[in-house]
Amino acid sequence: MTDHKADVGADARGAAGAGPEADPGGAVGADRAADARARAAAGLEDDGRAVRPVVGGADPRAGRETGDRAAASPSALTVRDLLSFPALQMRLLAGSGGLGRTVSWAHVSELEDPTPWLAGSEVLMTVGLAVPRAGEAQKRYLERLDDAGVAALVLSTQLRTPPLRQAFLTAAEERGFPVLEVPLTVPFVTIAQEVAAAVSEKSADRLGAQLQVFGALRWMAEENLDIPALFGRLEQLSGYRILLCTPQGRPLLPGVAAPEDLSVLPADPDAPPTVPGGFVLPVLGPGGAAGYLVALEQAGARPAGLAVVQHLATVAALRLAMVRQEREVLRREGAETLAEMLQDTFDPASAQRRLAHHGLDAQRPVVLAVVRSTAEEQLAVALSDHPHLTLRRGDDRLVLADPGFTQALADLPGAVCGVSRPFAVGEPLRVARQEAEWAAGRAEEAGKPLVHYGEDATGRWLPEDRRLLAALVEQVLGEALRYDRTHGSQLLVSVRTWMERDRRTEDAATALHIHPNTLAYRLRRFGEVTGRDLTTTAAFTEVWFAVRAATELGVTAEGP
Repeated sequence: MTDHKADVGADARGAAGAGPEADPGGAVGADRAADARARAAAGLEDDGRAVRPVVGGADPRAGRETGDRAAASPSALTVRDLLSFPALQMRLLAGSGGLGRTVSWAHVSELEDPTPWLAGSEVLMTVGLAVPRAGEAQKRYLERLDDAGVAALVLSTQLRTPPLRQAFLTAAEERGFPVLEVPLTVPFVTIAQEVAAAVSEKSADRLGAQLQVFGALRWMAEENLDIPALFGRLEQLSGYRILLCTPQGRPLLPGVAAPEDLSVLPADPDAPPTVPGGFVLPVLGPGGAAGYLVALEQAGARPAGLAVVQHLATVAALRLAMVRQEREVLRREGAETLAEMLQDTFDPASAQRRLAHHGLDAQRPVVLAVVRSTAEEQLAVALSDHPHLTLRRGDDRLVLADPGFTQALADLPGAVCGVSRPFAVGEPLRVARQEAEWAAGRAEEAGKPLVHYGEDATGRWLPEDRRLLAALVEQVLGEALRYDRTHGSQLLVSVRTWMERDRRTEDAATALHIHPNTLAYRLRRFGEVTGRDLTTTAAFTEVWFAVRAATELGVTAEGP
């Protein structure tokens, strides 16, 4: 191996100016003539700036996987090709498994971490200022470059390159990441010119791909392509597999899969787009990133590069805006339909047609839910996979949907939901709404996220006639209700809480935020006021039925 310790004198002084991001603090003393010779050898201008080639038209991510697993297309420039160019005099130091990687750019950098400014498939050239001296630090430097999709690392010998440690060389071999050395007599500009000449013929192909992506707008208008067909065509055009998801990893557009590995999603939408095997770009919507587009290279394809993927993200954002507009129109129509159904203005046939328009199977039973204490956005996300109608009534949100959707309600953080019994489309919603409201009230009392009407066996034994329910409440609980109103006490709510917690005094006291002795006193006082001793089965049963009747009538005092 060439001696990498030659980092003194004029060569070191010249290396300090290498690369557009070079560290000027790394120079050591030398005379002006030697400094000029070193600059010329490294391909630098007189002012110390690197000559940056304008290289376009190549596939910046094609063939980028560990080793040669993703073979480049026959006409693509590879690392192996660079080694074969006599004028470059390159020698392979490590990473022979990656010689099939595609090269799209030649770039000079002396930054320890240049990856935020890389697009992938670059040959990164350095005089050594960027390479750390410690073995583990060298290994991390190589891993950063490989993870960012760099095709190969080229080191100019006889300048500032420190000794390459075994950990660095071993990592290069394991990853199939080519590490090349080039003599001082070969300026970096020569390498850049060779890369530019080899890949310039691809410019027309890339431009054509970009123009065809713009044609996606015409496809949507003229051919009425649905979302899966649209993105299937874009995959064929771009050479990437396209995945779309929300920041939480849920599918962003119907018919387009979300990535299985969510670790590729960035923590910040402004993060560099390059990931191993492709790109990740934000799909913008009102207020920022609505999700992410993940573009992964397809085996045997010719990926069109970052510029095309950026256009794909724009198409995804436009399609997302259209979907959201369509959903908002459907939501408004659904709210109007549900409002009319609550007023019983539809005949069964009309109701079935309206529900079918919103994706509901009108031949199957549906349920009505009352949802409380949740944000509109959270509810919309929970219901996004279920055909439904929603309507806001005060603080309640009414939801009509297939019975299978209720688990989504149970998963809403902090929400309180009540669900009616299933009923046939066309039946009046008055009873279903009463059942859902009763179940929501029961959920609030019990501190549960979701209650279905009929889960409480007590309801089976209560009369449906509200006058009979009111008579039961007055007969059993009337004195306690009047006592609470007069004294500002909470006898009834204390009894109800104690009963709902299966007579566990400490649990009920905790829920009421009182001492267990205070609760025991209230239970005794309730018995004295109502004349019903709760230690007896008969009195307990009678009071429990009366408490449930009061809940259904909405006359129970507020509780915890």
